[in-house]
Amino acid sequence: MRTARTIIRLLEPDEAPLLLRYRTENCQHLEPWEPLRTTAHYTLEGCRQTIEAGLEAARADRAYPFVVLTPDSDEMIAGFTMANVVRGVFQACHLGYGVAARHEGKGLMFEALDAAIRYAFGPLDFHRVMANYMPRNERSGRLLERLGFEREGYAKRYLKIDGLWEDHVLTAKVRAEG
Repeated sequence: MRTARTIIRLLEPDEAPLLLRYRTENCQHLEPWEPLRTTAHYTLEGCRQTIEAGLEAARADRAYPFVVLTPDSDEMIAGFTMANVVRGVFQACHLGYGVAARHEGKGLMFEALDAAIRYAFGPLDFHRVMANYMPRNERSGRLLERLGFEREGYAKRYLKIDGLWEDHVLTAKVRAEG
């Protein structure tokens, strides 16, 4: 996928240094919004394994771990995953995402996720994309609302984030019929 300012795709194992740089440069920035990470998460081999597992998940139609790159593919701006893919009568996934601290507030995550949702409802043929956020993450809530996600509920102690069970606002976007 391409947007006006980004390239969106899966990484290849030999691109592990791109992922490692993103992870190490944004460790503190992303920490409050992610699960606790092991030291392996911040190693080249750990990044290579993550990429290989992601490619296998995409081949098996279980998850799609996309990265958002600069147009020259020299820097990772953000990442998002369409995970927990369920087919059959559900045709849905969960969307999770993060953006580099130095790229926040530029509209790049909106631009990338707007393209991603079109891809989800087009080639991936999902009917529903779900995305959940912690109530204190107002920026994420505004982003999802701008993308057309609707609040569907509130889950107490839903996910263990940064070592604590956190409440989450549950949202979803359903493909328009027609």
